[in-house]
Amino acid sequence: LADAIESKYVRLEPYLRRATKEFILSNHPELDPSNDGGGGGGHSRNQVRTYFVALYNAPTVLPVRALRTGTIGRFTSVSGTVTRTSDVRPELLVGSFRCRKCGLLAPDILQQYHLTRPALCRNPRCQNRNPSEFHLEIRAGGGGGDSGGSEFVDWQRLRVQENADEIPPGSMPRTIDVVVRNEMVERAKAGDRVVLTGSLVVIPDGNALARAGDPARASATYAGARAGREAATGGGGGVRGLAALGVRELTYRTCFVACCVVPSDMAERVKRSGDESDLDDNYKVNLMFQLGNGVSGWGGDHPKTASEVAMEFTAEEKQEIRRMKGEPKLYDKLAESIAPNTFGHIEVKRGILLMLLSGVHKTTSEGIRLRGDINVCIVGDPSTAKSQFLKFVHDFLPERCVYTSGKAASAAGLTAAVVRDQDTGEYCVEAGALMLADNGVCCIDEFDKMEQHDQVAIHEAMEQQTITITKAGIQATLNARAS
Repeated sequence: LADAIESKYVRLEPYLRRATKEFILSNHPELDPSNDGGGGGGHSRNQVRTYFVALYNAPTVLPVRALRTGTIGRFTSVSGTVTRTSDVRPELLVGSFRCRKCGLLAPDILQQYHLTRPALCRNPRCQNRNPSEFHLEIRAGGGGGDSGGSEFVDWQRLRVQENADEIPPGSMPRTIDVVVRNEMVERAKAGDRVVLTGSLVVIPDGNALARAGDPARASATYAGARAGREAATGGGGGVRGLAALGVRELTYRTCFVACCVVPSDMAERVKRSGDESDLDDNYKVNLMFQLGNGVSGWGGDHPKTASEVAMEFTAEEKQEIRRMKGEPKLYDKLAESIAPNTFGHIEVKRGILLMLLSGVHKTTSEGIRLRGDINVCIVGDPSTAKSQFLKFVHDFLPERCVYTSGKAASAAGLTAAVVRDQDTGEYCVEAGALMLADNGVCCIDEFDKMEQHDQVAIHEAMEQQTITITKAGIQATLNARAS
């Protein structure tokens, strides 16, 4: 069964959902909407009609560059960095259509990435073949044929770019569109390093057919040839229409449909908990709780509390921290562990250590937030290991750390850019380096080589830890809580 799910996940996914629903209703009959009885109207609103399956901890995690046609339809896990998120929109999974001529309902029409209407009315006396004569039943019926409704779910599109450590030398980073549904929406935001589990699918590229400009059309070279053909066919010219549209090339594109979104650090801890059987039970329980309900502080505006952070450590890690607490000259040893291959510069290493540990965020009684992040500027002569310190910080932090060079950076690339969405045509915000490093560290090398107006653009992010955008009708204040 595991091999069949891995090789034919797209085909078996509806059956997995059906089996999950039957298993839950067999063990909890009170969750069955058909057993409501008519008097529990308030209770039926809390009943779940549709169940989804979220699989995680795949044995192999592929980079974005490794997604090829051989992985289409297979159960795959891919890692990357989220660079853009769309709004949460409703998506039609199963539709019920009613014929306008006879009024007969056609339930449970499975939608395949676009609006799919019935090709023929089920009424033998009607025989309606016009797709425009079928209208959608908007009532949410949960996919049941007797309810006469349609099944809608939350839908969100993510733009995922391959991680910086997975890009081969001399290559450009590759991106892929990821579709998440149901409870997995709003689980990730721009800058998160995530592990996505799902399958790679191929969908028609409708944007290529709707581009601006007149499409190519088939036409006669001169009017005489067209008149001759019409005369040869009796003057009518036969059935036309397909040739008048012209030959359009239908292109396809790949998209990753994810059933589970997990942060990279949590994915590592889940894999370790599966490999090591002697871990603490409280650690495993907390891990399962975070997977089911989302991580507190991940994808939200509130950081983790001290107790939540303590529950993420194993018993061995807690024992190691208690042992380090009693060591003499702990501050000097921690400072010397910063960039150990670089000799000297102990004061610079102490400043970097304090920046990594950061300060304490405070909120006054009037609601004013005082930043606790520390900004460090390293100034020195050439060849004094300034860039080596930045590289060490970038490699040391597991996530939420962005490295950029000031010579090749612009104001929009550091803060945020307004780009046009390919699906809706509307303008949306694409995160820059400071937004990607929210709740992390942004390392800017060669800061003196930047233009003057580019240096001024990051002053707001350094002082107020926000980025204000007023472009293309978009007025927003974004978080840039980075050191």
